[in-house]
Amino acid sequence: MFPAAMPLAARLRPNTLNEFFGQAHLVGPGRVLSECARTGTLHSMILWGPPGTGKTTLARLLAKSADAEIEELSAVMAGVKEIRAVVERSESRQRLGEKTVLFVDEVHRFSKSQQDAFLPYVEQGLFVFIGATTENPSFELNNALLSRARVHVLKALDQNDLLKIIEMALADKERGLGQYQVEFPEALRRQLAEAAAGDARRLLNWLESLVEMAREEKGTRIIDQAALRDVLGTVMPVYDKGGEAFYDIISALHKSIRGSHPDAALYWLCRMLVGGCDPLYIARRLVRVASEDIGNADPRALELTLNAWDIQERLGSPEGELALAHAVVYLACAPKSNAVYTAYKAAIEDAKKSQVAEVPIHLRNAPTKLMKELGYGKEYRYAHDEPYAYAAGEIYLPENIKGGYYQPTDRGLEKQIQDKLNFLKSLDKQA
Repeated sequence: MFPAAMPLAARLRPNTLNEFFGQAHLVGPGRVLSECARTGTLHSMILWGPPGTGKTTLARLLAKSADAEIEELSAVMAGVKEIRAVVERSESRQRLGEKTVLFVDEVHRFSKSQQDAFLPYVEQGLFVFIGATTENPSFELNNALLSRARVHVLKALDQNDLLKIIEMALADKERGLGQYQVEFPEALRRQLAEAAAGDARRLLNWLESLVEMAREEKGTRIIDQAALRDVLGTVMPVYDKGGEAFYDIISALHKSIRGSHPDAALYWLCRMLVGGCDPLYIARRLVRVASEDIGNADPRALELTLNAWDIQERLGSPEGELALAHAVVYLACAPKSNAVYTAYKAAIEDAKKSQVAEVPIHLRNAPTKLMKELGYGKEYRYAHDEPYAYAAGEIYLPENIKGGYYQPTDRGLEKQIQDKLNFLKSLDKQA
């Protein structure tokens, strides 16, 4: 029997991998973690995935399969004292020939020095280290720790998995809600699963509240649209302004614009706004997009994004956000060119490598008599005095710098720029 106050999500934790929902790429037949469980041979690992995907449960099941005692720490609560106590208990078990698994939840919240503290014990084999994190380990964990642990990526549960969990919870009389007669229409179940956004724990917490609060008719608990609305309330978006999801959504916005998909670009813009992103931050990013991905194919794009930024600053939300939407759609529909961006990067590399390259003498400024005597500015050809306002054959780059950075595309205004540059090159050849 379970304590009466134990939440449904805790009561329904899987006891075996066969009861585990989702993560078939890790725990399916023949997969890496199912093989670890089958053989009882574990390696140190980082379980990386969204909340409610089974990281803690998986660590416990793996420890059980290896006949090891599991020590659990939360990086939010644990300090040096707790770590030392775990080490001492692990050493005592090791002397008795017993194994220990150390599971650290939210391991990304440990400082770099705290993460380093585990390394000697991992290398000595005192315990198998399993860390759980919702953040990208590449950014949040020490390279030394990452090099000693394999990273396994857990995915948000899909709707079919969540619907199966609802069905199991309503049917299980011992651990779940099977003692109740519940009427829960399929359409409403799907709404609940969608709102849970891949998080099984959140799903079960809501389901438990729904059943507890449902009205009864002739012994049946009725879950209707009104009950679902009351329990869900205002579901906050799954969006962390400091986490990886933040940068993933920014990336999706940028790439949707680059891919000329206005609907997708609008969607990701709205995801950012609904998630609480600072509109001025978005405005700055759009200015970057205008230069990086549109450039001279449509120079108006840069002006439009600056206008949207100005409007957002002047009007604030929500009025200013329409200007951002205006800019996003324009950028997505505009002709694309990264020619300026590519040219800039190439020129920067040359500039770094040739910082002592001298300015050609005919291009130098000659404000003094001595400089004029040294030939500064001599033989410089004033372009406005030449045919087509172009000094054909004139040299403007330092010696040994070949240039060729800017290669216009044949899209938008850049097609005209390309035609002009080709014409000027033909004049150079004639010269």
